[in-house]
Parts: sequence; structure tokens; C-alpha cells
Amino acid sequence: MMKRQLHRMRQLAHTGSLGRTPETETAEFLGEDLQQVEQRLEPAKRAAHNVHKRLQACLQGQSGSDMDKRVKKLPLMALSTTMAESFKELDPDSSMGKALEMSCAIQNQLARILAEFEMTLERDVLQPLNRLSEEELPAILKHKKSLQKLVSDWNTLKSRLSQAAKNSGSGQGLGGGPGSYGHTTTANKVETLKEEEEELKRKVEQCKDEYLADLYHFATKEDSYANYFINLMEIQADYHRKSLSSLDTALAELKENHSQAEPSPSMMAAPFSRVYGVSLGAHLQELGRDIALPIEACVLMLLSEGVKEEGLFRLAAGASVLKRLKQTMASDPRNLQEFCSDPHAVAGALKSYLRELPEPLMTFDLYDDWMKAASLKEPRARLEALQEVCSRLPQENFSNLRYLMKFLARLAEDQEVNKMTPSNIAIVLGPNLLWPPEKEGDQAQLDAASVSSIQVVGVVEALIQNADTLFPGDINFNVSGLFPAATPQDQVSDRPASEELPAIAVPAPTPAPAPTLAPVPPKERTESEVPPRPASPKVSRSPPEAAAPTEDMARRTKRPAPARPTMPPPQVSSTRSSPPAPSLSPASGSPVIPRALPRRLVGSSLRAPTHFSFAKLREACAHLRDPDCLLVATDRDPWHPLSDGSRTPGTGSLAAAVETASGRQALVVGKPSPYMFECITEHFSLDPARMLMVGDRLETDILFGHRCGMTTVLTLTGVSRLEEAQAYLAASQHDLVPHYYVESIADLMDGLED
Repeated sequence: MMKRQLHRMRQLAHTGSLGRTPETETAEFLGEDLQQVEQRLEPAKRAAHNVHKRLQACLQGQSGSDMDKRVKKLPLMALSTTMAESFKELDPDSSMGKALEMSCAIQNQLARILAEFEMTLERDVLQPLNRLSEEELPAILKHKKSLQKLVSDWNTLKSRLSQAAKNSGSGQGLGGGPGSYGHTTTANKVETLKEEEEELKRKVEQCKDEYLADLYHFATKEDSYANYFINLMEIQADYHRKSLSSLDTALAELKENHSQAEPSPSMMAAPFSRVYGVSLGAHLQELGRDIALPIEACVLMLLSEGVKEEGLFRLAAGASVLKRLKQTMASDPRNLQEFCSDPHAVAGALKSYLRELPEPLMTFDLYDDWMKAASLKEPRARLEALQEVCSRLPQENFSNLRYLMKFLARLAEDQEVNKMTPSNIAIVLGPNLLWPPEKEGDQAQLDAASVSSIQVVGVVEALIQNADTLFPGDINFNVSGLFPAATPQDQVSDRPASEELPAIAVPAPTPAPAPTLAPVPPKERTESEVPPRPASPKVSRSPPEAAAPTEDMARRTKRPAPARPTMPPPQVSSTRSSPPAPSLSPASGSPVIPRALPRRLVGSSLRAPTHFSFAKLREACAHLRDPDCLLVATDRDPWHPLSDGSRTPGTGSLAAAVETASGRQALVVGKPSPYMFECITEHFSLDPARMLMVGDRLETDILFGHRCGMTTVLTLTGVSRLEEAQAYLAASQHDLVPHYYVESIADLMDGLED
């Protein structure tokens, strides 16, 4: 036995050195067609096994059980049972009770259709695939291995027989006669090997015939194996057709019964109007209005008691109060007086209305035109472009935008008190007035859409600052007369010429439908008259020296808002004032105003170094002479803001001192380096696409977020300002431009909910 195995190993080594393998030896018995069939055996077995495994995991019921047991285990049947238990507690004549009862029946029916589908799938697809991968193909591959072994043994035996014949011939040449003992032994050995070779040859032929028959059988049944996957899709299609038919029938019956149900007396007593979430045109047509109900109601309430409220539109209101206000707006808009004392809730209701419009107030069609106007650097050209885009707004959009801009300009007049400059107002309201249409595109298009909100701020800020120029004429905010008597603030006239922008002068527009009539002078218009949008604006230029007082009123605040820069921002040298602290004793019933916290407070809790001396620097240099000593820095922030508005040196300044003194370069493992982030994501298997990077510094926090593939949010209560992001955007340094921004961390949760 050991001798035979030794001969086999020698034969395998010999054939391997000649480049022959068992596969090549068996291939000699096959034609070209059968060789191609043989190459498809292993892939077919793997495909059948993998598909069976994944398809088995798709089953929701218990495999192999009968219909009743399988149905009981389905989640749809559990849902149907829960519905059946729930509608028993409801009034059977109520619309909800009837809908729940019918839904219970249809879920039961869908569960049975699903159980029938899974049983058919097991019978016609899963079981045949299992037989193919576990029985039929393994049997063919087993015959292949047997043939390979027999062929190898046969070749080994033929080598031994050839060697024995050579030995017998050499023995006779050395003088061994035919009758000698050695000659007889050698002859007997040769004869035995010949008999073994004949027997092994017969087995090879028999195994070869069986293997060839298996290959022919597999080749003829390949089409039937492909039918398994066709049957799978046919069974799935039949299941979905039955499910859809059942759903269509039940849904039609449910809608018919629901439409015939009589409304309850309470609903008839308080009819609801379509206000939030419907298009502007449909809302105005249904109520017969020129100005949207939420816009007029909220503006009048804010003019009554809210224009001097600090942080209006920036600070969030209580969710319950806001929800109740929106419901009252839709059901009983005449009884809104109770909300006048909560201006933040009123401002939130106005923002919510603008945000929930199916199409923004400034329209999708003109989005690119607004962006082009915002990209113009020259103020006169920008204002001309904005005037032209305004003229192309639909009439209802123009009237409501004019109404809103007039109010926001009135709000900005009290910026010394409410801290809401045109820039701040544009930051919080701009994304609710204009946003890009949703399009399926590549990542570059998505990134461009994400940074466009910064340009939107520039558009809205310019509209507020130039409201009297772009929307000339007086305005009566109580247009409908639906609300209580007008307050002194309801009437807003054009500001004196000394307060307007002297850079350009726009003549009063003439009504487009009646060009032959003389336009009414501004002073002779009635208070309720709203001038139409200009048909084709003609902008005349005034002398250059007249542009000096431009935007003077919008600069005397803690956060200046100049026009968008045309170059990257210089190093910021002026310190920023801390956010205003909330009142220590808020009014009764008013929501608690969150305080905008600074980015980080450096103190003993963060273990910032209390002293950094020459001796410590020299000690660090001594250690860094050793090339194995690693210099690691957490970040390169040169300074950090303190709560009192001052600065403290950051890690970057300390690291720079050590680098300069030692001549070594520090390994930065924190922001903006993705080193630590990659370690964290790899350890916890996190997806950066589902993470949010919030920070106050463009050069570290926002750059870090882009490098790590996260969505970025800039908070404006820390180091960087919106103007710097606009400058980076203009310079095409998109890695330093955030996807979104918030006025403070307190606004972040509201933004995430939106």
C-alpha cells in the first residue's frame, strides 16, 4: 500500500513538472463542447446555492409548514389581529372605526396571499434549486473527481509497467537465462502489472462513460434550470398582481364609504381652510384673498407687539404653542389675539408657512435668475438684475413678496433693539423664501445646491435693504380688514429720500393691463391699493458720488453684513461681542429663550495649560532630538473665543512654537486632519454620509467635515462669519463652504426637524 502511494506521489510530481494536472488529463477524453459544459459546472453549483440561501432568508413565514401555521406567523396577520382588537373599542359607525375594520380584513387577505406565494415559491423554486446545488451537480462533480483519480492511477500503473519491462530486458542482457530465478520473478511481476493495468483501464472507460453521460444530461437540462429563475419572477408577479387587485378593490370601497359619511357636528361648526402645505395660488383662490392669510395675520400680530422683540425669527418658539397657532389659523383666524403676546410663536408660524409651500414664494422657475443676480459684484448691476427678476414674478407671488419685504424692512428699522439686521433676517428667512428644485444628479450638482443657500441670503438681504426701491409705494398691512383696527404701525410709507439708496432711482411702475391710463401718483393712492409689479423696469444711474450713504443703517449692529466679498477674507483682527444674554425674569407665559453659547469655554475643566514657559519649550526640544519621539498636535486653531468676547491662545499657537524651536513637524490628528475620525469610523463601523459636522470655524471644522465626507453646518456664534463663507464660495474654495448654517446652536434642532 505504501509502495503504491509512493509511486502515486512520484507520478504526480512527474506530471506536475511536465505541466500536466488531473484536469488536463481528463480533458483529453472530452471534446471542445463538453469542455465548455464542464467549465460551467462549478459556477452553476455556486449560483444555485447562493440564490437558494438568500431567497430562503426572504421568507416571512415558517418554512415547510402548512397554510394555517404559516399564516399565523406572518407579520401581516399580527397587524390584522391588532387592528381587529383595536376597532372593537371604537364606534362602529364612525369613519375611523369603519376604515380600521376594512383595513383589518384586507391585511388578513394580504397575509393569506403572501402565505400562498411563499408555499408556491418553496415548491417551484427553492426545492428545485436545493436539489440542483446539493444533489444533482455534486453527483456530477463526484464522478469527475473519480475519473481524475482513476486516470491518475492508470498513468502511474503504466509507468510502473514500463519500468518493470525495462528491468526485465536489462536482466536478460546481464546473463540471466530464461530459466533463472530472477528472470522468472521479473516476468511474473510484469504479468501482474499487465493484469492490473487492464483492470484499471476497464474502470477508467466505465467511469468516463458515466461522466460523459452526466455532462450530456447537464447540457440538455440547462434550459430547465434557467426556468427556475423565470418561475421566480412569474410567481412574484402573480403575487403582486393579486395583492394589488385586493388593495384596489378595498381602497375603492373604503373611499366610497368615507365620502358618503356625514361629517360630525363639531366639524361642521368649525370648517377648516386649506392654509399650510398648499400652493399659494390655490390658497388665495379658495379664500378670495390677495395676500396669504398666514402672512397678513402674522405680520399684523408682529406689528402690534413684536417688532421690538430681540431675536425675532431667530429664536424658536414652543412646539405646542406653534402647533396650536397653526391650527387656529386654519380653523378660526379671527381669534388669534391670544397669540399676540408670543411673538416668537407668531414668527415661527410665518416661517413654517413659507417653508411648507410646495413651491417657494420666489418660485423655482426664477431660481437660476436670482442666483445670477446675486453673483453680480457691482451694486447697481445687481439691483437692476433684481428689479428685472421681480418683474417676472407671477402677480400673486409679487404681491405677497412685496408685502413681506415691506414688513421686513420695517422690522430692520428697529435693529438696534431687536438685533435683527437685514443680514440676520436674510439668514433666518432666506432659505424659507427660495430653495432649488429637487433634481436627481451627481454629487457635484448636490454640492452646488447645498451651498446655494449662502447666495440666497445675499438675494434676500438685498431685497430687504432696497425694499422701497424695488417695491415703491405706500402699503397698508391690514389689506383684508379681517383683523382688528389698524395700529399706527399698519401704515408704512416710503422713507424720506435721505434714507433711501441714492445709487439708483427706479420710476414708479405703470399697470401692465391698462397702458393708456395715466399712473396714479404715489401720494394719491388709497391705503388699500397694492401697485402691480413693474412690466419692464427702466433703471437710471445717478452720479457715483451719491453711493456713499448706501446701506448705512444696516451697519450699526454687532454683526456687520457688507456685500458679498470678491476675494478670500483677511485675517480677522476684531473681536466679536458675545451673544445677548436672555432676560433673567421672563414674562409670565412666555417661552424660555435659549442662550446662544460660545463655541467652547477654555478653563480648568478643559485642562488648558495655565502657563507655557521657556523652560517647558526647551524641555520639549530636548525630547524631540530623539527621532523616535513623536510630536502630536490635536489641532492648529490659533486662538479660541471666550465667553466675554476676548481670545485665548489655541493649540495651534503652542504647537507652532514647539515646531519652530525643534525644527520638527507635528502630526495633526484632530481637525481638519481625518486621522482620528478614520480610526473612530473604522472601529465603530460608522457611515460618514449619515453624520453631521457642526462647528464655528471654516478653516478647521468645515474643512474637516468636507475631508471626512460629512454634511457640514456652520454656527455663527463663534469664530467664522457668513461673509467669510461667501468669500470662499466666490473664490471657488468649496471645501471651506458649509452645506448649511445656523445663527446659533439653539437653532440646530429646529433645522434638523425641518
